[in-house]
Amino acid sequence: MFSVWRAGALAAIAGPRDCVQEMAASFNERRTLLTEGLLALPGIRLLPPQGAFYAFPDVSSLGMSDESFAERLLEEEHVAVVPGSAFGASGRGHVRICYATSEERLVEAIARIGRFA
Repeated sequence: MFSVWRAGALAAIAGPRDCVQEMAASFNERRTLLTEGLLALPGIRLLPPQGAFYAFPDVSSLGMSDESFAERLLEEEHVAVVPGSAFGASGRGHVRICYATSEERLVEAIARIGRFA
């Protein structure tokens, strides 16, 4: 089994890197799409993500807790986000939104978040 892992690691290091660059460019486009979309919505503040697959916008000015925001957004607009308080006290008032999905789904999610906000 160890030799299979070693062969896989060697292929990852020595193999072609084109697909990695394409994937990184795709995630960068989605990050930009989500960031710009969220920043255009009233009441939502965001420091643009730098290296993760998620954004962590501040929704505290919308008059509800992060838990209520996440629960109601799911119930009313069918968009799933994670309450920031799930990541500790400093996450309160924020929600975690993953952008590891298609651009089409992100566009729709931003529109639904906008309707909700």
